[in-house]
Amino acid sequence: MELLFGYHPVLEALRAQRRRINGVYLGKGKGAVRRQAIAESARRAGVAVEWITAHQITAMVGHQRHQDVCAKVSPYPVVALETLLDDTAKSNCPAWLLLLDQVVDPQNLGAMARTAHCAGMQGIVIPKDRSAPPSAAASKASAGALEHMRVAYVTNLVDAMVRIKEKGMWVAGADRDGDHTIFEADLSGPLAVVIGGEEKGLRPLVRKHCDFIVSIPQTGPVGSLNASAAAAIIVYESFRQRLVALRHGA
Repeated sequence: MELLFGYHPVLEALRAQRRRINGVYLGKGKGAVRRQAIAESARRAGVAVEWITAHQITAMVGHQRHQDVCAKVSPYPVVALETLLDDTAKSNCPAWLLLLDQVVDPQNLGAMARTAHCAGMQGIVIPKDRSAPPSAAASKASAGALEHMRVAYVTNLVDAMVRIKEKGMWVAGADRDGDHTIFEADLSGPLAVVIGGEEKGLRPLVRKHCDFIVSIPQTGPVGSLNASAAAAIIVYESFRQRLVALRHGA
């Protein structure tokens, strides 16, 4: 078991019903009315709720960034890549995945998971090594969206890209020196978007195995966008193109 903390992560974990939840702990006193929604969701799910002090919750999680809410939960339910690919093939919508090449900051992982969930992406693929895991901190950064996303761990991202291509998907890497801007590239079909790590971007071998590289037009002296900001822009341009294609196909 591990501790999930924060209002939205715990509430969304209860809603998603993808983890086993062994207990919810809520802070008494100021703001308790807002936390009643969590208490009601927990009771409907048959999960025990205990009202304790904020200091007790701090002692449990080890910091004060918990919003007077935490829960004892099973580990994040990662899935196998093949399971994720099989499920995307069954969807009525073109396959749409987010691949992260050594993104190590849980805040960035959380922000990208929130974007992916809101846009309707079908899953996230993460290398097991040198990457931020789908931790409690990442779930907090995602405002609980990570609890609804399907995440596949892979040993080798390049091998995963090969498998993804075999399933009929295009793989688009993100880099400031892209072949096309995101407004010129076709991002409307079955697609995997690859976002590079915070410091070095796409690794050379990962970049080599992309079908094409897209860039985000920029002006001004700042070198590049934050990884999560770049992901949000690219994903939503792809979302826009997919909506247009759907309307024209109707």
